[in-house]
Amino acid sequence: MRALMVQGTTSDAGKSTLVAGLARLLQRRSIAVVPFKPQNMALNSAVTEDGGEIGRAQALQAQAAGLVPHTDMNPVLLKPSSDTGAQVIIQGRALGNMQALDYHAYKATAKAAVLESFARLSNQYQCVLVEGAGSPAEINLRENDIANMGFAEAVDCPVIIIADIDKGGVFAHLVGTLELLSPSEQALVKGFVINRFRGDIALLQPGLDWLEQRTGKPVLGVVPYLHDLYLDAEDAISTAQVKGEQQLNVVVPVLPRISNHTDFDPLRLHPSVNLQFVSVRDELPPCDLVILPGSKNVRADLKQLQLNNWQTKLDKHVRYGGKLLGICGGLQMLGKRIDDPMGVEDAAGSIDGFGYCDYATELTGQKSLLNVQGSFSLRGAGEAPARTGYFSGYEIHCGISRGPAFGAPGNDVTRHAPFTIASDKLEGQPRPEGVMSVDGQILATYIHGLFDAPEALSALLHWAGLDRDANTEFDLQTHREAQLNRLADTLEQHLSDSWLSELMAGGEAAAP
Repeated sequence: MRALMVQGTTSDAGKSTLVAGLARLLQRRSIAVVPFKPQNMALNSAVTEDGGEIGRAQALQAQAAGLVPHTDMNPVLLKPSSDTGAQVIIQGRALGNMQALDYHAYKATAKAAVLESFARLSNQYQCVLVEGAGSPAEINLRENDIANMGFAEAVDCPVIIIADIDKGGVFAHLVGTLELLSPSEQALVKGFVINRFRGDIALLQPGLDWLEQRTGKPVLGVVPYLHDLYLDAEDAISTAQVKGEQQLNVVVPVLPRISNHTDFDPLRLHPSVNLQFVSVRDELPPCDLVILPGSKNVRADLKQLQLNNWQTKLDKHVRYGGKLLGICGGLQMLGKRIDDPMGVEDAAGSIDGFGYCDYATELTGQKSLLNVQGSFSLRGAGEAPARTGYFSGYEIHCGISRGPAFGAPGNDVTRHAPFTIASDKLEGQPRPEGVMSVDGQILATYIHGLFDAPEALSALLHWAGLDRDANTEFDLQTHREAQLNRLADTLEQHLSDSWLSELMAGGEAAAP
């Protein structure tokens, strides 16, 4: 098996999870394995080592395989900006926005980039683990398909189909999906995996026997429901929390086009933090910190916040001493104005921001894609800079923000630009980043991933109001590694021994 493709009966069937687990399993067997997703539609993304952009799930799968993320791992990324349009990113570079029908016609061109990236990875690695998108049985999307069976047939790649039994209807999902494939596509399907099973496997066995007899395809494994499994979300927001007593309340409004909400995973998992995702239509519950997240359509999402009275909600929150943090699109919203003269995200136009910080933003066609690291120093009114930390994050944004709040001559640069990027990619010199209000209550930055590093997380939580004696120890990277190993152990136990041996032997036989 020089390549293997995982397709699913539905979205969220477990494709990303299975690929990540298999990648870690093969990596632990010293097989050079690489993840690959021909086409992804998601608003959670990551910056690659070659300065491009791919889906967040593929970055996690790269970590599972012991690799640094690369644009070839996800050659087509679609970032929806409306219900009918999306920004199209090919091999890490944004081409611009397309409506759904325009992209459907463009897929034949995108396919060339997909096959080019796959060929490069196939020549470099022993095994390519390919992840499909959605379901292969979407009849209306079959023409020029590059995400599922269209790709599998183009490269003659074996396929396994995974289904989520926890949602019910698993046999109908699997049989129906297979029936809707053409004979040549059905021939590529080598078996099924059933995901998220709870209960006694003996009660399921008659159904498994029927499924194999009905389809002629083997069930390669039944994966149990893994409670509290944490993996970076491809797109959907997880609100699950299993904790003891929390001491800091954090609220994030779920914008219609919220992006990179994986920024908040360390808060969701932290034992001393109660993280709440709320609808823009909801009231703002009492909290210590409000975070305005990133957005793929900043003006439209800002308009929704304004229509739902968030100016008044935030004014009251700040007036009573609450902290306010804006990340990326959230930074742009906290300024005085956002201009989009070229219609980068939507129709050309402007909108007034919340006006908490003295700067304005102009959206531009050039996207900033940078992996960054550095240090920061935070302080409230009249305090010495006592809260410091080191961070490692990334920037993904269209737009340039300018104004006195960014440290114009005569201003306190330490106060107004709390972050220091270790070195500028172009000039090789440290540069200031971000804005902090004079009273220390409002913080704005373009940096994603601020909470990932344990030291930065601890300092930011203390700034937000967490008691200094509270437990702030949490290392997201260590937690990710533990979860990937847990997943790999589970797959090793519950997938077919003979099939796993075949997969591993294929990788070894294909070694360059």
